[in-house]
Amino acid sequence: MFRFQLVTITGTKFDDEVYEVILPSLDGQIGVLAHHMPLVSVATNGVIMIRKNRTDPDHDREYFATNGGVIEVTDNILKVLVDEADRAEEINMAEVQEALNRANKMKVEAKDQISLEHAQSLVDRHAVRLQVANLKRHHKKS
Repeated sequence: MFRFQLVTITGTKFDDEVYEVILPSLDGQIGVLAHHMPLVSVATNGVIMIRKNRTDPDHDREYFATNGGVIEVTDNILKVLVDEADRAEEINMAEVQEALNRANKMKVEAKDQISLEHAQSLVDRHAVRLQVANLKRHHKKS
């Protein structure tokens, strides 16, 4: 077991002992277990998956949608600092789908590179949030 801390600009979203965390990085997904080597990396848009105990099945994992930040592993502590992180249970699928549709429309209507990049970042953010909500919903049905 090791300590996992997920901190956003609005406060701590998760701070507990866990068995495993899988998170998105520039080099792909990183799996962190106890006694992981020291590491500093960049978190990207994606899903953070948390398994609290070794014997927990996949459907008991906790999921967060994140849009990037910093990953640090030292002394059996994983710290992830991000602008925002949304717990799967807190995501309203209808609202996110609506936001994704608006972001896609903004992308199509973009008149310059800055508008296009802003719209794409919104599309990416909402797509990840929808993915996380679907993961949790799928596992509830199983």
